[in-house]
Amino acid sequence: MKNLLIASFDMEIGGVERSLISMLNNFDNTNYAVDLMLYSHTGELMDLLPKKQNLLRESKSYKTFRMSIGQILKSGNIALASTRLLAKYRASIDDSTEKGYKQMQYMWKYGLPFLPKTEKQYDIAISYLWPHYFVAEKVRAATKIAWIHTDFSTVDTDIEMDIKMWNKFDSIVAVSDACKNAFIEKYPTLAEKVIVIENITSPDVVRTLANEEVENPMLSDFRFKVITVARLSHAKGIDQAIKALKLLKDRGYKDIAWYVVGYGGDEKMLKKLITANHLEDSFILLGKQTNPYPHMKAADLYVQPSRYEGKAVTVGEAQILSKPVLITNYPTASSQIQNGIDGYICKADVNGIADGIEKLYQDNEFRERLATNCTMNNYHNSEELDKLYQLV
Repeated sequence: MKNLLIASFDMEIGGVERSLISMLNNFDNTNYAVDLMLYSHTGELMDLLPKKQNLLRESKSYKTFRMSIGQILKSGNIALASTRLLAKYRASIDDSTEKGYKQMQYMWKYGLPFLPKTEKQYDIAISYLWPHYFVAEKVRAATKIAWIHTDFSTVDTDIEMDIKMWNKFDSIVAVSDACKNAFIEKYPTLAEKVIVIENITSPDVVRTLANEEVENPMLSDFRFKVITVARLSHAKGIDQAIKALKLLKDRGYKDIAWYVVGYGGDEKMLKKLITANHLEDSFILLGKQTNPYPHMKAADLYVQPSRYEGKAVTVGEAQILSKPVLITNYPTASSQIQNGIDGYICKADVNGIADGIEKLYQDNEFRERLATNCTMNNYHNSEELDKLYQLV
């Protein structure tokens, strides 16, 4: 039996975390003894982790990556708090439109000397979420594998730092062909290391959870209901969704309601935008939901208004529930759906989102055809893990 380590950040509600749970549920525990390293044992999805893998004890040092500088200082870890301040300053002077990615890189770069190594020797170590410095620098393993969940052509990273880190890995796994191609375009010297393993989906689990009874205001709302499940962040384009709904209201579509399941740093800004556009009764933030599937099931249309994606887990889950799906034309969109067959791709701006919803609202036959085509697809893909086993 091979010893395998899988590392990620925490189990807060998100697509990456749900895909990790699906992978663990389908993992071959006969031939692999799996240790799971979470930097922080936090998040509503902790209880959904399968018991057949060994969850390692939480490390106080690695937990700091999910803490504020003030919290780190209160914990007494002056060294790591200092590295966080340095990373924040370094990112602030960089010429970057979205500084969060570079700041995360600098946090790890400056923090590495103060972080402990693992004692155990592994046959395989998998880093499931970027940046991958823990597995790259602090884990002893014969084979190291890193995962890509996003479209790297759309994020601003320190490329030289990144390449040094990626070179510590034997293989790099992208969750879609488009995700792989975008990565290779940015890091062409790493092309030979990259393979595609799609996110593992569990259709039976999604359908079962969709039938659970939860508090759901959508059930008593008889308007045309749009649903989005996503982080409240710039990447997910919820601000564009609000403006698109305002545009639809101005066009006379008064009976459309848009619900969003999710949380994130943009919540205050989005609430102000909702108020400014007088959409309090029709653009509704439902917050964190451990089980978003009953809300998906109650909707008439699923919309992903993202600016960029690797491969949105929630889009596939909406299709499993036979929902018509509208997504923006982000760079990897064509790898997510077949346009006009099991979903519809619109322009990636406010007008495009509004036009796409208007088309699907008006064309009931087209909407039903998209949903019917989803029922005919087989979303079971646990065989994707065979590609991983072949790597090792």
